[in-house]
Order: sequence, then C-alpha cells, then structure tokens
Amino acid sequence: MTATALLSIAGQSIWVDNITRSMLQTGQLKKYIDTYSVVGLTSNPTIFEKAITGSNDYDPQIRDLLSKGIDGEKLFFELAITDLTKAADLFKPIHALTGGVDGWVSLEVSPLLARDAKTTIDQAVTLHAKANRPNLFIKVPGTAEGLLAIEELTYRGISVNVTLLFSPKQYLAAADAYLKGLERRMKEGKSVTVESVASMFVSRWDKKTAAMLPDNLKNTAGIAVAQVCYRDYCVLYASDRFLKLQAAGARPQRFLFASTSTKDPKLADIMYVKALAAARTVNTMPESTLNDFFDHGSLDGVLRTDGGTGPATVAALEKAGCLIEKVGNELQVEGAASFVASWTELMASIQSKSAAMAH
Repeated sequence: MTATALLSIAGQSIWVDNITRSMLQTGQLKKYIDTYSVVGLTSNPTIFEKAITGSNDYDPQIRDLLSKGIDGEKLFFELAITDLTKAADLFKPIHALTGGVDGWVSLEVSPLLARDAKTTIDQAVTLHAKANRPNLFIKVPGTAEGLLAIEELTYRGISVNVTLLFSPKQYLAAADAYLKGLERRMKEGKSVTVESVASMFVSRWDKKTAAMLPDNLKNTAGIAVAQVCYRDYCVLYASDRFLKLQAAGARPQRFLFASTSTKDPKLADIMYVKALAAARTVNTMPESTLNDFFDHGSLDGVLRTDGGTGPATVAALEKAGCLIEKVGNELQVEGAASFVASWTELMASIQSKSAAMAH
C-alpha cells in the first residue's frame, strides 16, 4: 500500500497545494486523485502568479477577456475561476462520497483586503456566486478584520478556508468566529452544516526562528506549535459549546496543516508530513512534497490528542526567548505582506501581457 494511502487510512485528508492549467489539461490532477489519494486542492496568490506568468497556457483566455473589456483584477478572477471550477468538478464525486467533508478547492479573496472586513465579505459573496460550485471554499485570512468576515460568511452559509494562521491564539480566534457564525444560524433555525477548515502554516516557523534559537531547538518550532494547535482543536470539538451545535448537524471546522514542505535542504524532505499525521485533519502539500511522500514516505504513528511533546517544546522555546504569540503575529503580518507582493506581481504581469497582446 502506498504511503499516501496509509496516511488517508490514518484519518488525514491529502490535498495538493497547487493548481496550473496544465495540471488540468494533462490529467496530472486526475492522476493525483486516482493514484495518490488526493481529495482536495488549495490555491493562493503566489500559486496563481507562478502559474500565469510561468506559461503561455492562459494567453488565449486573456486575449478573449481583453476583447470583452475585462482586465486587471476581474480578468485574474475569471482565469482562476475557470481553473478552480474544472478542478471542483473533478473532485465532485469525492465531495458526494464523503458527504461534503472532502473534495474541496479553494479560491482566495484579494490579499489587499486583509484589513477590510466589509469588502472581504462583498468579494467573497460575489466570487462564491460566480464560481457556483458547492465544493468551493473562499479563503479568508485570519486577521482581526478577517475574523469578522469569517463569522459573517459562515452565518450566510458560505464555506470558508481560514488562511494565514500561525499560533494557538490565532487558531482559536478563527475557530471562535466559525462557531459564532453557526450559533447565529442555529438561533434562526437555519442548517448548521456549513463546512470550513482552519489552515495553520507550519514550516515558516522554523525559517523565522532559526537565528533566535540554540542548536538543540532549531527546526522544532513548526511541529511543536502545530501539535499544540491540534490539541486545542481536539479540546474545542469535545466541548459543550460544540456538542450543542453537533447535535443540530454541525461538523468541526477541520484543522489543516499548510506550508508542509521542508525549506532547509539539510532536513528530510517529508519531515513535516511524517510528524503531523493526525486524525480528522487535512495536510495540503506542494506537488514536490506530495511526490516525495508518495515515493518514499512512511508513518511513525499519529499525533496524540494531548499534543504529545508539543507543549513541553513550546515551553522550552518560550524560555529560550521565542515568544510564540509574538512571533506568530509577526509571521501573520509577513505572510499577508508576501501574498500582497505576489498579488502586485501578478497584476503587473497581467497588465504587461495585456499590453503586449494589444499590439
């Protein structure tokens, strides 16, 4: 049995963290579904920036959209929705088979809106309606303003993938926003079956903290913080607050491990995937990590619901001066800024392609 199949049997859903038009056209995504146990897909501005600028695959559609007077941000969302609706249709049987738990694809709102709750809500509603797929998540960052949008969108029945979470406090705030949205629905007698995931970024922790930690603690922060967040996830979904919602048909906002590729070449290429196998969770892997795990992955067991060694490691990190919530907040600001940078590059590339096609 393949390593990816074993991971699925352990209770973790494998999603691929990439989309390109060629993945759809060549059958590569279908191969991942059929052979690699992949049951979902995520995208972000950086992924689309690489996909659109790194090939000519999008040029015919860009030309067509320009001829209709569509450009800039609107043009980008047309390209993205074309790809993601095709991907969503490929995952539709999985979505049906799992009763809506898996088979999801994700589309992110503009990163420029990370501090603007109202416009985030408006854009999310528009994009969700335009894509018109029951298995499309709208990605919203877990910033303070994003939390307001997450609650409101959940209340409106729109499924959200909360992105850019780094610390236990940030994770719990995102989960609270989701539950508030469900509680408002329940109070009004509406269905509380609105799926959501909360995405915690793992490997960026170790890159960020390398210079501030002694050798014995380097490359431990990402996994330890993820373990503590997983513990908090397990505790929350056994609480009376959630059990009331569950009795009415609600499901947990599943915990998702993101940024699980290894950045340091001295470390094992599947280090994070092996360490973070956990029941009732998702791991969204870049293609290279997915291929590496399929090729030579193995499991050493699954995460303990009490966080295992995570709490003790986090205590050691704090003692060494790595204040988890402080660094987590810095990582969220930096993550949001990196998506804005990718977005700016993407808009500039589209503008440049558009200008070249106009001549």
